[in-house]
Amino acid sequence: MKRNLILSAMLIAVLSVGAFAASSPVTSRKATTQKTENSARPAELQRQAKISMEKAREIALKRAPGTVEQGELEREHGKLVYSFDIRNAKGTITEVQVSAINGRVVRVEYEDARKEAKEKRAEEQENTKTKQP
Repeated sequence: MKRNLILSAMLIAVLSVGAFAASSPVTSRKATTQKTENSARPAELQRQAKISMEKAREIALKRAPGTVEQGELEREHGKLVYSFDIRNAKGTITEVQVSAINGRVVRVEYEDARKEAKEKRAEEQENTKTKQP
């Protein structure tokens, strides 16, 4: 009886340590892979683009004159686009998306103060998530 109890305790200890050890490397590997994919992603997108960011910026500013506050290359709704946030003379933001393939304006979206604040919060949350290990 005593022998069975000791064997059971040892089996539980080994299984617990094994389960913990098996889960740790997978989590670490997944986090490392995710970081690698995120850091490689902009370069991958840049290789796919047919026009430069500078050319796309010119096109966007023709559509919505103002000051470019932010510009990025991204895949949105399945399309590779340069997305620019342009602040106009009234102080509002116009988001202009330009195709990175053919240079056409894909979408223009006008943001009010409420939507701008919401996007800023979402970006801050995303930045917080990417900084965590």
